[in-house]
Amino acid sequence: MNGHPSYGEGVSQQEPFRVRIKVRQYELDSLGHVNHAVYHQYGEVARLELFEKAGGMEKELLASGISPVLLESHIVYRRELRAGDEVDVTCRATFGEGKVFWMQNEIFKLDGTLSAEIKCTLGLMDLTKRKLVPAPRERIVEAGLDLDLLCGTV
Repeated sequence: MNGHPSYGEGVSQQEPFRVRIKVRQYELDSLGHVNHAVYHQYGEVARLELFEKAGGMEKELLASGISPVLLESHIVYRRELRAGDEVDVTCRATFGEGKVFWMQNEIFKLDGTLSAEIKCTLGLMDLTKRKLVPAPRERIVEAGLDLDLLCGTV
């Protein structure tokens, strides 16, 4: 797996979805490395790209009046990123019971160095009622999105 760590017990050990991003000068803070908030933006880029590749949110999800909503985000910084670095940002979803699901990102330098880990809690919001809907996994499947791709098991 390209020097990357394994991704969870009891889950197919396929490569997760990934997107490549180049660090830009304007994303740096006064210390000369990527501003903390930008790491979250990189994770968001990967999440949105993954949803799009899995079938797109505009199709059945938005047509049925629901959309993913970010509820919580936690990041662990491992190694700094600097201007000109290129990174691969992975993304995969996990589901359990209840109204929420989770998406994890790992940000790797091209040499395989882990720069950050992001864990997010999400839900599917009813855009009319402004409340979370139950069973997000089932709603995503009903909307025709590729659950195997979202979970990184293909």
